[in-house]
Amino acid sequence: MGMRSLLALESGLFFRGTSIGRAGSMEGEVVFNTGMCGYQEVLTDPSYQGQIVVMTYPHMGNYGMDPIHDESRRPFVSGFVVRETSPCSSYRKKAELLSDYLRRHGIVGIEGIDTRSLTRHLRERGAMRGLIASGNNLDPRQLVRKAKASPGLIGRDLVKEVSCRRTYPWKEKPARTDRRFKVVTMDFGLKWNILRSLTSRGCKPWVVPANTDAATILKMKPDGILLSNGPGDPAAITYAIETIREILRHNEEAKRPIPLFGICLGHQLLALAMDGKTYKLKYGHRGVNHPVKDLTTHKVEITTQNHGFAVDIDSLRGRDIELTHINLNDQTLEGFRHRHLPAFSVQYHPEATPGPHDSRYLFDRFIGLMKRRSDQSV
Repeated sequence: MGMRSLLALESGLFFRGTSIGRAGSMEGEVVFNTGMCGYQEVLTDPSYQGQIVVMTYPHMGNYGMDPIHDESRRPFVSGFVVRETSPCSSYRKKAELLSDYLRRHGIVGIEGIDTRSLTRHLRERGAMRGLIASGNNLDPRQLVRKAKASPGLIGRDLVKEVSCRRTYPWKEKPARTDRRFKVVTMDFGLKWNILRSLTSRGCKPWVVPANTDAATILKMKPDGILLSNGPGDPAAITYAIETIREILRHNEEAKRPIPLFGICLGHQLLALAMDGKTYKLKYGHRGVNHPVKDLTTHKVEITTQNHGFAVDIDSLRGRDIELTHINLNDQTLEGFRHRHLPAFSVQYHPEATPGPHDSRYLFDRFIGLMKRRSDQSV
């Protein structure tokens, strides 16, 4: 039997369970993810910075941990909540166990609680502040008070905590293609498979810190600019919004405007740079089974999503913007493009790790815009 642990919510509800990972305590916004697999990709997704993630599927760790599934340099979740962790790995004998992985990386976790009840509570009341603590003689009321006193996500710039500190070229070699495009990727909390999706199509990605200014990016002479995913409130990332706005101004005057592609937080920042607005969802979209309709083709794709904020669809009406994708669960905005400039974005994750591959065509659209720009110089 492991060490006792307790999850306390600001609503006053608490759950008793067993500690997994590091002993101690950690606060964060408690959210849920409906994926049946992909727990390592969830743990290493920088978009979960500042959040305690509840996995709704009851059994986690079945296939162990393997570095090939990492989506960044380390785990970024504040805490991890599961019904049960697997005591062995079905993948290979030497695969690290989930509990050992959490312990090695200093992640606080809890298992043995009713995750169905917890998820229903979050759906009804919304994502909320919480705290996981382990040890003997835990006082639920004291932990609830600590949860209430912890910071929320609204107005917080979490990008500065996860972005790279220097510019670097992506380590993997591009696939052989007739043309090789240089893509500058703004790292707001980048997932590595976004870069792999670019290299597999012959691109050479360069990654720059989130606070890189427009002049520096333009001096790199990119064929395209990608705005990555990331954590927190997009409206708080004012420096990135201004950088994107300056790039858009450059494109308005340029004979050969540079294509922009925004993903998740990058989608929200692009909207804000075009004078749109964002707002916080009640409990967000997190999982690998979210239906989205492409309004340009009328096709429905199943998507991977991880976001707690959304673009206000009404704030973009009357502008030079075409709405391209809609969420079929709640009708929230999932994508748009500029009517005259080569700039588009989606709220979900077309690189989809984990998740379905329905949306990978969006990278091909981005490549198509760069090819069109390249042809203009011939």
